[in-house]
Amino acid sequence: MALHTWLLYLVAALGLSLTPGPNSLLALTHGALHGHGRAVYTIAGGALGFVCVIALSMVGIGALLQASAHALFVLKWVGGAYLVWLGVQLWRAPPLQLEATAETAHATHRAMMFRQGLLAAVSNPKALLFYGAFLPQFLDPARNLWLQFAIMAGTFCAIECLVEYLLARLAHRVRPWLKRLGRRFNRACGGAFAAMGVALPLTR
Repeated sequence: MALHTWLLYLVAALGLSLTPGPNSLLALTHGALHGHGRAVYTIAGGALGFVCVIALSMVGIGALLQASAHALFVLKWVGGAYLVWLGVQLWRAPPLQLEATAETAHATHRAMMFRQGLLAAVSNPKALLFYGAFLPQFLDPARNLWLQFAIMAGTFCAIECLVEYLLARLAHRVRPWLKRLGRRFNRACGGAFAAMGVALPLTR
């Protein structure tokens, strides 16, 4: 990937990792209940799940690009519209619910925590649509697609793991803040999603 494209992707991926999602909330909850040391297993399971979902999205994108030379242009604009729609949904979403469920409260074994992180990442069908909308914004069809995919997957997983670990480590401080300012936080993240959906398809 070109350096400026990767830097733009890095900033976008960081913004996305800060947006509330099933895995970040699970890491936050496990960090509060079991400590950040044990939450590492939850985070590792989520990372593996993200790699699997991104790989599936990559296969679909690669097939489309092989079928049509104009597919990338269409993917960028359809993906941008989808990101705007997600931003609107997040803007309207109620405040985050951070109470532990019976399942998360009893997830004390490392294997169980790893499995919960993995399932949280792969069980959401919207994730495939999301990555299918997000990744094409940074692709250069003149370069090796699979190398670009590998760079993007590795970058995103590294950032996501770092953000989730920080959430787990600071769980007792972050949870009260999110409860108090949850709706404002959702609106800030929703606005960021919508802005990316508008700006990314225009980026060359």
